[in-house]
Amino acid sequence: MSTPSAPSTTATAEALSAPQHPARLGAVLLVIVTAYLMVGVDSTVVNVALPDIQNDLDFSPTGLSWVLNAYTLAFGGLLLLGGRVGDIAGRRRTLTAGVLVFALSSLLGGLATDNAWLLAARALQGAGAALTAPSTLALITTNFPEGPRRHHALSVYSSMAGIGASVGLVLGGMLTSWATWRWALLINVPIGVAVALALPRFVTETPRHAGRFDAAGALIGTAGTTSLVYAFIRVSEHGWSDTQALLGFTATVALLTGLVLVESRAEQPILPLGLFASRNRAGGYAGVLLLPAGMFGAFYFLTLISQQVLDYSPLRAGLAFLPMTLVMFTTVRLVPRLLARLGAKPVLLTGMALLVVAAGWLWRLRPGDGYATGLLGPLLLMGLGVGLSFMPLNVTILAGVEPHEAGAASGLLQTLQWLGGTLGLSVLVTVFGTATRHATGSPADILTEGSARAFGAGSLIALTALLVSAFVISGRDPAVAQD
Repeated sequence: MSTPSAPSTTATAEALSAPQHPARLGAVLLVIVTAYLMVGVDSTVVNVALPDIQNDLDFSPTGLSWVLNAYTLAFGGLLLLGGRVGDIAGRRRTLTAGVLVFALSSLLGGLATDNAWLLAARALQGAGAALTAPSTLALITTNFPEGPRRHHALSVYSSMAGIGASVGLVLGGMLTSWATWRWALLINVPIGVAVALALPRFVTETPRHAGRFDAAGALIGTAGTTSLVYAFIRVSEHGWSDTQALLGFTATVALLTGLVLVESRAEQPILPLGLFASRNRAGGYAGVLLLPAGMFGAFYFLTLISQQVLDYSPLRAGLAFLPMTLVMFTTVRLVPRLLARLGAKPVLLTGMALLVVAAGWLWRLRPGDGYATGLLGPLLLMGLGVGLSFMPLNVTILAGVEPHEAGAASGLLQTLQWLGGTLGLSVLVTVFGTATRHATGSPADILTEGSARAFGAGSLIALTALLVSAFVISGRDPAVAQD
């Protein structure tokens, strides 16, 4: 059985300053994960509402994709900056600001009267999410002592990205069918206000780390990640020969190379390169980039299939993902016990193997397959695989991180996770477009065949994640404690 690594003196002091009573820790966890759940839900909540949004605000077919892309572009591009702001300004203060920005932008989006207004509001939502996400994870590491309590908190937290994305599909379908698509955004307003009021009451603030703000690193890192997201968005819409996409990739290489040079010389870097010195942490970061790449792309195509092939209503399309959500939520409650008995790596590899099987199963999807015969089995495996995978990755990455780097470490984790989802969707959409460009047959048959090709690409991504984790992450697991 592995033993936990000894936390630093500063880490111990921060953990001891956190409230220790189990009931109060439960309230802390509820507030933090609710904030993060808002971010996860909004990654997909408008998916099933897109046809209604297009009709109401007169979007073109190409322009409609920016309802999703505007949010993801701002979110992915600003995450590193959001993590560093939390280190310097205080993570609870930064989280409160992020939640309030998110609530305000949701209100503006729900009241939008034209497409430019909605896109601006979605971009502002992404900025609020970039302040929110890294601060939530950092606050868990400082409000919960290392060991079983933190593992339980991380097990709940780790499920929120996948659960939030699937809940977003269900919630978006319900609100669109029962009311209007606008409530998919407006519902964030009362939740955000409640979270902002609860944060100072329940969550302990972290010490502010005085020092110079790495302005050069923040600007170059934000520009580089934004350029990468934009380039893949252009590929998904216009193909790999698109001039703007190629310029975006070229700029990304130049900017990220510059970022490494700047950060290697900065006194207080926004991206401490020492985070990659640990073999386990480097492997964990690779995993959180690759796993969402296949998962979020699958959500997109399964949503299209359920509505355009199976002819489901928005509500029924959302409810189709409910079995996956239930399995995922049940699984994550068992993961802390599995970690205590087996360690992170066996649990992680099992989860990733299940995701490979799920994607391979979807690869076999054929016209005429119904929900029960073609979709239900893969969805159940996805729920089980995601539930087993993300917490071991988070535990591996955060083990031994010094408190003054917690914001940067969690910011990078969140950046890679959400960028992975965005980039994976772009790759899968490109595969779909290539497969269907000259296809013949009914629209439903073309959609099914093209989606199957995309799922095949997703299975290769999942297999890559499995192999990286198997050969890079060590079997020695200092992050796992006896329960």
